[in-house]
Amino acid sequence: MSFFKRAHDIVEAKANRALDKAENPSEMLDLSYEQMLEQITKVRGALVQIAAARKQLELQEDQFKHTVDHLDQQAAQAVQLGRDDLAREALSRKAAAQQQVDALEPQHQQLSEQQEKMTQTMQALQARVNQFRTQKESLKAQYSAAQATSMVNDQIAGISGTFHDSSDALQRAQDKIAAAQAHAGALDELLQSGVLEDVGADHGDDIAKQLNELGSTSQVENELAALKSKAALSSLPAPAALGPGTTSAGGGAGSSEPSR
Repeated sequence: MSFFKRAHDIVEAKANRALDKAENPSEMLDLSYEQMLEQITKVRGALVQIAAARKQLELQEDQFKHTVDHLDQQAAQAVQLGRDDLAREALSRKAAAQQQVDALEPQHQQLSEQQEKMTQTMQALQARVNQFRTQKESLKAQYSAAQATSMVNDQIAGISGTFHDSSDALQRAQDKIAAAQAHAGALDELLQSGVLEDVGADHGDDIAKQLNELGSTSQVENELAALKSKAALSSLPAPAALGPGTTSAGGGAGSSEPSR
């Protein structure tokens, strides 16, 4: 396929698609109906012309027939008067008029047949036009109903799309709210645990750091001293029981040693 043939086909396809989109069935039906009416009008005009021509031939034929009858009477009168010459002239003119009648009869017959055919054609066209008019109105009503249905479906589809978009927006809003609540809860937990303060503390403040360390060291030393004291007390032996005649060293009496 040549380049120009392909280009022609593409242009024709695009043109047909554009025409299809621009075509309105109701308008095309009305246009077709008007064209059919125009055809009937033309056929009716031709029928009128044929009828007029046939009528004119009939008038001419009647005139020539009347002339033939009149000349025939004149020839008879001339014979009665003994004027053969006038009778001969009348008969000659009668023959010429009869020739005209004979020539007009085929034409009259032909025009009559044409008029009959044209009448039948016009009647058939009129029947088709009447049928087309009925179908046209029915098709236009169906097209209008289809357009209304399509419009309603488009509106329903638009509403469904709007609902879908609204559902998506609602879901996104709920997700954002849940994320914000989770963020706020996490910050609250960090604030309560003190981690957030340690994380956000100023590491460049050495004095605050030393004070914090000193407080931690003092607490550790105090706990260590308490543990050592408890351990020392638990390691001492238990005191001996005191017998009869013995006094406590704490009573001020000397020990009972044998005399030397």
